[in-house]
Amino acid sequence: MIRAEPAAGREHRLAPEDCRAQLARILNSADFDATGRERRFLSHVVEETLAGRGDRIKAYSIAVEVFGRDMSFDPQTDPIVRIEAGHLRRGLERYYLTAGHDDPILITIPKGGYVPTFSVRSPPETIEPDLPVEWAEKVPTPRWMKASWLTVVLAATVAALAVLALGLASGGVSPTSPEIPRLLVETFDDLSGTEASRAIASGLRQEVVGQLSKFKDIVVVESAAKGDDPSISPSRFVLAGSVSLSTDAFRLRVRLLNRADNSVLWAESYDGGLKVAELVEVQTDIARNVSSSLAQAYGVIFQADANLHVVNPPDDWAAYSCTLSFYAYRVGVDAESRSSVRACLEKAVDRFPTYATAWGLLSLIYIDDYRFEFSGDSAESAAALDRALAAARRSVGLDPVNIRGRQAEMVALYFHKEIDAALKVGKQTLTINPNDTEFMGEYGERLAVSGNWHDGCQLIAEARQKNPGPGYYDVDLALCSYFSGDYPQAAMWINKSPFPSNPVYHLLAAAVFGEGGYKIAADREVAWLNQNQPDLVKNMRQVVSARLARSQDVEFFLGSLRKAGLSIAD
Repeated sequence: MIRAEPAAGREHRLAPEDCRAQLARILNSADFDATGRERRFLSHVVEETLAGRGDRIKAYSIAVEVFGRDMSFDPQTDPIVRIEAGHLRRGLERYYLTAGHDDPILITIPKGGYVPTFSVRSPPETIEPDLPVEWAEKVPTPRWMKASWLTVVLAATVAALAVLALGLASGGVSPTSPEIPRLLVETFDDLSGTEASRAIASGLRQEVVGQLSKFKDIVVVESAAKGDDPSISPSRFVLAGSVSLSTDAFRLRVRLLNRADNSVLWAESYDGGLKVAELVEVQTDIARNVSSSLAQAYGVIFQADANLHVVNPPDDWAAYSCTLSFYAYRVGVDAESRSSVRACLEKAVDRFPTYATAWGLLSLIYIDDYRFEFSGDSAESAAALDRALAAARRSVGLDPVNIRGRQAEMVALYFHKEIDAALKVGKQTLTINPNDTEFMGEYGERLAVSGNWHDGCQLIAEARQKNPGPGYYDVDLALCSYFSGDYPQAAMWINKSPFPSNPVYHLLAAAVFGEGGYKIAADREVAWLNQNQPDLVKNMRQVVSARLARSQDVEFFLGSLRKAGLSIAD
């Protein structure tokens, strides 16, 4: 029997099989937000503890037995186990706040070690708080940000202190610009102490700064002096690194720190050769990988801020939080969230009229109104598209290299049937920041549906490889597989896509299943469309023609819908 931690004032004994059942419940839950490696981590430490080998659970044993590191692993220089343990603790906390809130057994991994504890769950108290209104009520909360009221209260206390410490509000003075994350890039440490290693460390840092600076939604700071200027908000994030040389190669170790508590949010190592002909290219590749990991729309900085709760936020933070909520909305693309995010962004640009990113995201919301709402009112649809193009051009006018504004302009022009102009904007924008996977995937889709399936689908696949988080890449790859004639692959991608409430998802699914001969699945999609989107079904040719530029692609797609069982006029 496993002796549990005291719960509700009494001690319990838990049977190992009950603890294993709880482990299985966690691992099988869709609300347990953890990677495969983190799941193996949890299974390993639980099984070792239940087998009476808890004293063997160390960073070294986890790295070797779970992560596959070799026997030379040094936990003092490689923080991977600590980082993954932190992710796992947060994943467990989120699970018990959502799907697992009524589970009978609580499995936790206390800080300072990796040995799990098991305790009997006390029934949670229900507290109905008076929630703040205004900005907070308009921002939909993504699944990974949800918390119990107790957690919110604790987070509020920490956040209130953070607001004072980080300068998010000062003396009641109304902010004049929205919050933008500031990232201090420290000088990379030279661990080898040679002229060559100093040059490589300096070159890598400069290349990283250059690539990060392509992302306009963060401010990159190169020196602590500038970062600590009392007239501006301090840097909330710090990128530190070190370079070491061997006989024919170098290694860069980098880590992103939360400046508020010096916690490590992300760490990675990169290797490169020392041949002069390869060195510049290798440094550029490493810098692009670092910048994409940290600064892209669903990168490490976004995740850190999406999980930061600020109660009664000042206007600058509230406006910034609207942009975070836009990306949370794009994960599921549901109409209810779209309405909330639209209202939030409209208020943000009203409060900060020069906020180029918010104008760009607002344009993308208007585009979604156009392409995902099927009211049958052509005037209303045209008005939504005109609003989208106007907001996009407002964004680009404020900041000609703002990627979100240019992305919105590209998509709005495409739906305006200005295909060549849209693709010209896309090609130019990709050269401005080739590391922005959000734009890369969108540009790839515009290329593909305009008829350049080969190049467009390659870009979509590259975007998904670099940033596998957003599920809309899966829909795009389903479309690519469908038009290449690989219907089993298309069915696989569409089944992976997380958009069950989005009508265009069901439209594509019907075409895939109809052309592939999957009758039961096709019947299901046709029934959904007829029941939930009668206006879409009635105007099918118009809907498809708005999305596919070539007539032969339109006719092939409509033919697949007929095979699925939809009645479409010639």
